[in-house]
Amino acid sequence: MRKALRWLLALTVLIGTLTTAGAATAAEPGATDIKDRLLSIPGMSLIEEKPYPGYRYFVLNYTQPVDHRNPSAGTFQQRITVLHKDVSRPTVFYTGGYNVSTNPSRREPTQIVDGNQVSMEYRYFTPSRPSPADWSKLDIWQAASDQHRIFTALKPVYTKNWIATGGSKGGMTATYFERFYPRDMDGVVAYVAPNDVVNDQDAAYDRFFASVGTKECRDRLNAVQREALVRRTALEQKYAAYAAENGYTFTTIGSLDRAYEAVVLDYVWGFWQYSLLSDCDSIPANAATATDDEIWTSVDTISGFSAYTDQGLEQYTPYYYQAGTQLGAPTIHFPHIEKQYIRYGYQPPRNFVPRSIPMKFQPWVMRDVDSWVRHNARHMLFVYGQNDPWGAERFRVDKGARDSYVFTAPGLNHGANVAGLVADQKALATARILDWAGLPAATASAAKPLAKFDSKLDVRDVEREPALRP
Repeated sequence: MRKALRWLLALTVLIGTLTTAGAATAAEPGATDIKDRLLSIPGMSLIEEKPYPGYRYFVLNYTQPVDHRNPSAGTFQQRITVLHKDVSRPTVFYTGGYNVSTNPSRREPTQIVDGNQVSMEYRYFTPSRPSPADWSKLDIWQAASDQHRIFTALKPVYTKNWIATGGSKGGMTATYFERFYPRDMDGVVAYVAPNDVVNDQDAAYDRFFASVGTKECRDRLNAVQREALVRRTALEQKYAAYAAENGYTFTTIGSLDRAYEAVVLDYVWGFWQYSLLSDCDSIPANAATATDDEIWTSVDTISGFSAYTDQGLEQYTPYYYQAGTQLGAPTIHFPHIEKQYIRYGYQPPRNFVPRSIPMKFQPWVMRDVDSWVRHNARHMLFVYGQNDPWGAERFRVDKGARDSYVFTAPGLNHGANVAGLVADQKALATARILDWAGLPAATASAAKPLAKFDSKLDVRDVEREPALRP
C-alpha cells in the first residue's frame, strides 16, 4: 500500500501540480546533471555550490507558502542543502530543528546507508523567515508540511527510499513529520528527542537529577550552582561589566538580575546535557573556597552568560515561541538551594520572547503526537543518552507500534547515537536502518555502516546550543 501511494504521488508530481504558491513538479526529463535537475524544480534556486570529494553539495532556496492551508496568502524562501552522492542511493532527510549549516556534513544514518542527504532549515529561523512574520503560522504541522513539500519536489529525482532523521529538536521534528505525513518516509531515526506530553508535569526531571551520575559529581555541581547565587551581588557586578563590554542588553527577559539567575539555574542541566561523568574533574571541588573567578568561569563555560541577553535570545525566538505554544518546557526544583537565594525559578518561555509576539499554549498538541507514536509508529527508532536530562521525558512505543524501537546509550549525553549503543542494540539498529533504506538485507550481527568514517563530514559531537534548548 505504501509503495502504491508513493507511486501515485510521484506520478502526480510528474504530471505537475501547481498552486498559486508554486507547488513542486518534477525536474525536467531531459536534464542529466544533478544541478540542472534540482534547479528545474519550480521554486528551487541556487545560493551556492561547494566542492567536496565524492559528492556534489548545494545550498539552495525553496519557495514555500507561509500557510500551507492557504497557499495564496504569501510565500517565503526556505534554505535547504543537498549533499548529493548518487540518485541510485537512498536519501536521508535531516533537520536539526534550528538553522541549517551551509557546510557539508553527513549525519549518522547517511553514513550508515552511504546515501544522499537533504537538510532543511526550520521555518522562522533566519533567513528562512517570512517578512512580515505571522507567528501564528509557526507550528509543528506547518513545519511538517514544509518537509512534505520538499520531499514531494525531490522524490522524482531521488527515487530510492528515504529516511527522516534529526537530533534533539530535530528528532522531535522528524517525529512530527512522520505523525502528519506517515506515507512519505520509509523510516525515522530520532535522536535524543524530548517528549513533554503534559507541560505541567515535570517530576521526571527532578527524579533524573536526584540520581544521574555519581553523588560526588552531583554534589560538586550543586555546590557551585548554589555558591553562584550566594555570591550574586559580587558576580552580578562582574556580569554588568561583561555586558557593557560586549554591548549586551536585557530588554526581553526584563533585567540583568533575571538573566543572571536563569544562567545559573541552567548550570547543572547544561553540564549533564553536554558533558560526561568524567568531566566532573573540571568542576571546582570545593565551591565555598573557590574564587569568584573560578565560580564565574565554571558557570560561563557550561551555561554561557550571553544566553539570556537580547542578543543571545534573538536567534532562538522561534524555539522559545514553539516551547511556549506547543512543545512545552521543563520546570525543575532545586532542593539543594535555600529559597531565599532563588527569586524567579525556572522562567517560562514567555519571558524569552518579545512581548510584541502573542503566545498561547495548546496543551493537546503533544498529547496527540505521543498517543500517535505509541500506537501507530512504523519503522521508527528513538535513541537516547543515559545521562541526558532531555531523555527524562521521552517517546515510547506500545503494542500498536510495528518495527519500532527505543534504545538508550549508556553513559552518553545529548550527543547519543547508534554508535554508542550496546553491541546487540547497535547491530539491530544498524540492520533496521539499512533495511528501511531498501538496501540488501544483512543479519544484525553483520550490519555496519556502508560508508567509511569521514572526520570532516561525520560530526559526532553534540550540536551545542545553550542549556535548556533541546
